[in-house]
Amino acid sequence: MHTPETPHERSLPPERHKGPVVLRRKQLHRRTSDQRFLDQRPAEPDDFTRTDPWRVLRIQAEFVEGFDALANLGPAVSVFGSARTAPGHPEYELARELGREIGKAGYAVVTGGGPGVMEAANRGAVDVGAHSVGIGIELPHEQRLNDWVDLGINFRYFFARKTMFVKYSQGFVALPGGFGTLDELFEALTLVQTGKITRFPVILVGTDYWGPLLDWITTTLVADGKVSTADLELFRVTDSVAEVVEILTAVHADDDGIPVSDPAPGASPVPGKAAVDAAAPGSGGDDAAPADGAPGSGA
Repeated sequence: MHTPETPHERSLPPERHKGPVVLRRKQLHRRTSDQRFLDQRPAEPDDFTRTDPWRVLRIQAEFVEGFDALANLGPAVSVFGSARTAPGHPEYELARELGREIGKAGYAVVTGGGPGVMEAANRGAVDVGAHSVGIGIELPHEQRLNDWVDLGINFRYFFARKTMFVKYSQGFVALPGGFGTLDELFEALTLVQTGKITRFPVILVGTDYWGPLLDWITTTLVADGKVSTADLELFRVTDSVAEVVEILTAVHADDDGIPVSDPAPGASPVPGKAAVDAAAPGSGGDDAAPADGAPGSGA
């Protein structure tokens, strides 16, 4: 379901952010930089020599711009979720509350900068005076960065943008969302599983929404030996904003510069334990052997 535009949004001309450049009206192109890059088929064998070297420099510049803009951000948490969630919807209000509480805990709130859940989380950060960051992307039908982003960066290429989410965040929180949310979720889980990032909690908010996915992971991936039972400990599932903050602060309790609060009595600081307890009772001795000798390999 498409989220209705506000009167303010309807009054704006169509626009697309192409890196730091804003295109409107006749300057809009039908294809994005990502489309041209990924869909390109060389017309002849040496076509690379005339096209890709310049593109490589532009990609490099995009990384440099992102690193420069975010270098002094400080501790941050990325929040993902649907762009189609309307203001007033329970998930919108939940995301706003989450942004407030993450901000109160001393973290900047980082989102994809769009509407819906992303806007709500940014808005919550602004409510409490926390840093509110939006990392946008050039899309064929792009919507501008939401009004609650204080520091906004637009990227041409998804892979550069994804690097910023991981490099400058101390954890990912996923609310109900679509393919984009799932993409970020499973990329983070893969990076944690393969040891590319450590001390990086991945938290899913909304047990009703995420429960069927967890069931599928347990009854299909684990049961078929594609991932191990231990991989269920890579993430947590909860309905509680307070528990999200407890998990984040417990994992980073020894990190310098991050104000932390004491976990509530009985709360587990280990990401994933609640998911294992809830979804795989009695499975502690049934770990599937990792494929090809890789720890917990699911690739």
